[in-house]
Amino acid sequence: MTCSCILPLFLGVFLAPGNAAAGTILGSAEEFAVLGASSLTNTGATTIHGDVGLYPGTSITGAGTISLTGTMHSTDGVARQAETDATTAYTILSSLSGATVLTGDLSNFTGGPGVYSFSSSAQLTGRLTLNFAGASNQDFVFQIGSTLTTASGSSILIENGNSTDGVFFQVGTSATIGTSTAFAGNILAHDSIALESTATVCGRAIALTDAVTLIGNTVSNSCGNDFNSGGFSGGNFASYGYTGGAFDGVPVQTPEPSTTALSALGLLGALGFAARKRGILATSLIIQ
Repeated sequence: MTCSCILPLFLGVFLAPGNAAAGTILGSAEEFAVLGASSLTNTGATTIHGDVGLYPGTSITGAGTISLTGTMHSTDGVARQAETDATTAYTILSSLSGATVLTGDLSNFTGGPGVYSFSSSAQLTGRLTLNFAGASNQDFVFQIGSTLTTASGSSILIENGNSTDGVFFQVGTSATIGTSTAFAGNILAHDSIALESTATVCGRAIALTDAVTLIGNTVSNSCGNDFNSGGFSGGNFASYGYTGGAFDGVPVQTPEPSTTALSALGLLGALGFAARKRGILATSLIIQ
């Protein structure tokens, strides 16, 4: 009787996740580094940390030269849900209120966390520095009416952030990330995304209705310099006018067995062995 009561308890300890899962604005799309709609094309050696997905299109070209740490989801239910969640995130980002209107080159930007809006296109020709100043659950959101274009060798530097902060570029049409650009943040483009040769992204490249094109790039949704923010996917948007809830701004952590859980498993095995031994001894006594 004792064993039947203890067994569920220790199984519960062992199966409990080491870190509680929490939601971000990206939903299931957070697991992806690259997500396309109509097609995905890669040329040359590309490295991707995170899942790759395509929905509803079926054309993936050059997958053989992608070094992938994650899972390829081609026109399956996982990719479909990720596109749905990404579309929801895009809608939330585009509707945030109180945006500061910007014009010109992003490399001239000097503001703190908040929502910033370009009525049409935005470009980056040098370095964009985003400083969180140690703030928690904050975001830089750039609402871009049409296209986002970065020049060759441009970069984004993110300073003094932490694991609950986020950086998002909501792009009304298409994004083109120029050759050797070092990009940081999450690109959610309504149409397409093109990464030119050797451009890197610490974050995500998500196209909602059209193609993603890669040329010898590196894209990671969990980078060594992202303050453990899951590719800058955190944030709390209530202060920007969003009241829909459904996420808490903390990036999802992959559940891992804790040391306590592993110790419990060992104890469970020992209890099972002892129980079997007692059963054998009892049978022997009855036979005698």
